[in-house]
Amino acid sequence: MKEGPDISQIAALIGDPARSNILTALMDGRALTASELAEEAGVGLSTASGHLSKLTEAELITPRKSGRHKYFHLADAEVAGVLEALMGLAARRGATRVRTGPRDAQMQVARVCYNHLAGRMGVQMYRSLIGRDLLAEFGEDVTLTSAGRDFATGFGIDLDGLEKGRTLLCRTCLDWSERRNHLAGSLGRAMLTRMEDQGWMHRDAGSRAILMSEKGKAAFATAFPET
Repeated sequence: MKEGPDISQIAALIGDPARSNILTALMDGRALTASELAEEAGVGLSTASGHLSKLTEAELITPRKSGRHKYFHLADAEVAGVLEALMGLAARRGATRVRTGPRDAQMQVARVCYNHLAGRMGVQMYRSLIGRDLLAEFGEDVTLTSAGRDFATGFGIDLDGLEKGRTLLCRTCLDWSERRNHLAGSLGRAMLTRMEDQGWMHRDAGSRAILMSEKGKAAFATAFPET
């Protein structure tokens, strides 16, 4: 008997096309119903229910009841990170869809990754914060500097509130399309929310792509200049 964790069980769950579509649909941080996820997976409701049960048992997703409806969301940021890494591996190995469209190109510019900003713009934001010593990297760890705390507060982020939560304030996530880190954690989520609230960007209905207004592009370039 081999020692160590058995990756085959998790890999088999994620590797099924319908289940991978379900997991990918939850990558924007939303909670979706079984019916919505069945449509995303391209299967019937009864088949989707079976997939959802398996994913729930494996603790890859978590169900939540609200009134008469049951919603599902990714279990945690660790699951999202694994999915993002697998997307990067698939892209590097040429395992991509045959037919692509405008949304595919837009997702490489800016997209939601478990409620934080990913894609080219997400990497630019992260590199800008690092380059101006607002974030400091320590190996795989990243933290806000004193100047970074001032910047975040001035940007309208309630750091005290974030630090009282259970989610890590700052963490990195390897971007599948750029192959470099972008900012995750509760700060990454709060930064995206703040930019949406200011009207810089909005989410494309029906996909994970983020669309930026002309005002937003200018404001983003000012707030997060390339370094």
